[in-house]
Amino acid sequence: MVNPDTRVGVLTFNRPDALNAFTNQMLDEVADALKRAERDSKVGALVVTGAGRGFSAGQDLKEHVANGGASTIGDHLRTRYHPIIERLYGMAKPTLAAVNGVAAGAGMSLALACDFRVAGSRTRFVQAFVGVGLVPDSGSTHLLPLLVGPARALEMALTGAPVDAQTALGWGLVNRLVADDAVVGAATAWAGELAAAPPKAVELIKRGMRRGSLRLLQDALEYESWLQATAAATQDHQEGLAAFLEKRPARFTGR
Repeated sequence: MVNPDTRVGVLTFNRPDALNAFTNQMLDEVADALKRAERDSKVGALVVTGAGRGFSAGQDLKEHVANGGASTIGDHLRTRYHPIIERLYGMAKPTLAAVNGVAAGAGMSLALACDFRVAGSRTRFVQAFVGVGLVPDSGSTHLLPLLVGPARALEMALTGAPVDAQTALGWGLVNRLVADDAVVGAATAWAGELAAAPPKAVELIKRGMRRGSLRLLQDALEYESWLQATAAATQDHQEGLAAFLEKRPARFTGR
């Protein structure tokens, strides 16, 4: 959806009954929407948000298991998540994540790949991977330390503990904190200001700021795929998945 007056496009993850957890179909639709927004001259800035009470809970683990789970996770990242992260991070136009509610796992990674993050007071950021015996992916190993520093990024990754909106603001993870019912409106208004700037200058500024870092992101994405495939082959990952689906505490053994 594009507002022709403000030149702001809005991409909404629309699976609110599952906290906008990503299915293959959803990821394909997101990739297509990003491609169209990037190419559309009527879009001067893009807002990414989630319908309902959350931004995104990340990968739909039930579909992950049904589609082969551990045996396909590396290819799944390379074919579906990596193009989305690279396009978001490398887009010439300003991108803003309007983070309403939870942003967890790969959902948090997509928020990190945007230029800016606007959050509400109930927003929570969660590096949820460790809870199912996996490692951060979709660019989080590169993007999160850039924003909050290596120690805080490692704390989030190793504990999986939620970071609240006020803490995220203090850490630099969030640019602006607003009322929960104003998140999308505030992000859209800011996007309108950015869309009014000279497009070529914006593109060149972003290219300058991203120089080198985009290549490092691409390297991180590939290394994450290997790390994730390795983690996914462990018994602990299978136990973490089972515990998540059965809604019980996991019993990890180190195998």
